[in-house]
Amino acid sequence: MTDIPRIRTVGLSGLLVTFADHMTEPANRAALAFRAAVEVADWPEVSETSTSLVSTFLQVDLSATPAEEMTERLQDLIASRNWLEAPLPEGRKLWHIPTVYGTDLAPQLEEAATAAGIDPDTAIKELSSARVRVLTIGFAPGQPYLGELPEHWNIPRQQALSKSIPAGALVVAVRQLVIFTNDTPTGWRHVGQTAFRTFRQTSDTPFALSPGDELTFPAITPAALEKIRADDTSGNGGAELEMLS
Repeated sequence: MTDIPRIRTVGLSGLLVTFADHMTEPANRAALAFRAAVEVADWPEVSETSTSLVSTFLQVDLSATPAEEMTERLQDLIASRNWLEAPLPEGRKLWHIPTVYGTDLAPQLEEAATAAGIDPDTAIKELSSARVRVLTIGFAPGQPYLGELPEHWNIPRQQALSKSIPAGALVVAVRQLVIFTNDTPTGWRHVGQTAFRTFRQTSDTPFALSPGDELTFPAITPAALEKIRADDTSGNGGAELEMLS
């Protein structure tokens, strides 16, 4: 389909604006920037907004507000600028999250490196120096999908599930990284381990990360991670934080 951006209704619960048929950096940028613009517009009919990898969702009671009326507003907003080149929203953060790669703490690093066509040392160098963006939050509370990595990291998920990977695990597949919120089974490969908590139930801001935030994962030793776990009670896992905008 070529009708991009595309506006569709989602039952009677709202409207979805889609900027691409598959994940691209410009389309994700557009979704984030468009959501920020809708928030600034502060339309009273919109009770909530969210983004996926390439779309912005507006929660609107379409039994009370005609979809045609909202669609016309959205079309005007879409036409106001080139969303694929729009600046990212303000208030973003840059997190540097200490990470152990490989060892018994992250036992699938070598397997992932082989799938990416590189050796484990190169994999650690690339992953620990990569700067990735929170593309969307999903699957579990506060759990980020991060990307994109270089093309050779477009590795498939495993065909079989790992039975359980711990909270704070850094996993990789399809050019993306994820930090796990909870212990869970997964088809993604466990390449790193952090002490970072993406969901903090008693905090005023329970989701530590927001779409548009950026992250790096500098390498540390298992002993350093153990010390962080012993000393850190904030959930930050020893992370350093900078404001981007």
